This record gives sequence, structure tokens and C-alpha cells, in this order.
Amino acid sequence: MLLCKFAPIVVYSLRQDSMKIEDLLENIEDHDHLSSNEETPLRADAFALSDAEKIESIKKDVHHILETLGMDMTDDSLKGTPNRVAKMFVQEIFGGLRPDKKPSASTFDNKYKYGEMLVEKNIVVYSTCEHHLLPIVGRAHVAYISNGSVVGLSKMNRIVDYYAKRPQVQERLNIQIVRELQKVLNTDDVACVIDAKHLCVNSRGIRDIESSTVTGEFGGKFKEAGIRREFLDYIKMDTKF
Repeated sequence: MLLCKFAPIVVYSLRQDSMKIEDLLENIEDHDHLSSNEETPLRADAFALSDAEKIESIKKDVHHILETLGMDMTDDSLKGTPNRVAKMFVQEIFGGLRPDKKPSASTFDNKYKYGEMLVEKNIVVYSTCEHHLLPIVGRAHVAYISNGSVVGLSKMNRIVDYYAKRPQVQERLNIQIVRELQKVLNTDDVACVIDAKHLCVNSRGIRDIESSTVTGEFGGKFKEAGIRREFLDYIKMDTKF
């Protein structure tokens, strides 16, 4: 089991283990945050090119890569691949890099005076590891305690999807989801746990198809052991990997 010290991030690569994930998450102490930046690293000129210009440039690069690998780029099955990959990068799997794609998240008064935590669990995560450009696939579980405002349920899914659609590391994705919801809801009382498989581990290198990685970010009241335990009970994170 691998434990990386991020505060209040906890990262595990898990296989068959007798301990419950909720116990692992609850018993960890806060540590100094080792990450240098919670923001996605973008250059100042990241949006100088239009989408069409980016696609054209990437298309040439993909063609060169495949050609260098020895592929016959005149083959009917391959000749359209560079354009397909370029469009996929710009318009789909890395669409979350564009600020104009950020979902608007209108809030509403908590007229019902609901004072308990609200949990949206099993939000599908499709992201891309920035180290090998291979998929990260899993689930996010998000919760908050209202400070007078609530947000539409689908907006939580959209926020997860937006920050996932970029080259990522799971720790940063976890932080970005929580920070965004804290801003939207004007409260620190937000938490998120992500459990995901990384194909850079599953399909290459060690090629361990069983392991997954769990990260958690707990803000405000969710730092309290009792509240955190309640959240983890809601999402039933007692699975033995």
C-alpha cells in the first residue's frame, strides 16, 4: 500500500487489503501540502490559437508520431486518425482547459432549511493522466453542508466533468472540485472522495489491473471525525480491495 502525504489529501493505491478505506481516511493526520500548485499548469498564451488552429497543428504532430512508429499513413484505416485524435483532444477530452466551458453554477436559497449534509455519489469520472496521457476512470463522491445556499444537483456532476476534462493528476482534480464548490456555495463545508483506476498503472508498467487510487479532500466541518465518518458511511466506502 502506497501512502502519499498531501494535506488534507490522502492517496492510496489499493489491492487486496483488510482495512476499510473509511478507516484509512479517518485516521490520517493532516500534513504539509507537498503540491506546488493547485491550478492546472497553463502557459500565458494558452488560448492564443483558435480551436481550428490547434487541431491543425496537433493533426500534423499525430501524423508524425504514427509515421515515425512505422505506420502506413496512406492506409484507409489510418489516414483519418490524425484529424480524429486532434479533434478529440481539443473538443472533447481536454475541453476542460477552456475557461468558457466552465459550467455556470447558480445557487438558490435553502428555503427548506435543510441542515444536514447533501451527498451526490457515484459521479462518473473520465480524465487523462498528464504523465502518460492515458485514461483515468472512476467515481467521485461529493458532499456539502449548506450555509444558506444550495446548488442544482446536476451542477455538481458538471463541475466534476469540467475539471476532469484536462490533463490531470487525481490529487489536483480532487482539490479543484472542492475549491470550486466552496466558492459557489460560499462555505468551507465541502468534501470529495475519488476512487479511480489509472491505465498508466493498469495497462503499462506494472500492469496491475486490480489496483485503484483513492483520494479525499475534506473542508470545514468535514475535517471533524464524526462528520467525515458520516459522509463515508453515506457513500459506503467500506469496500475491501
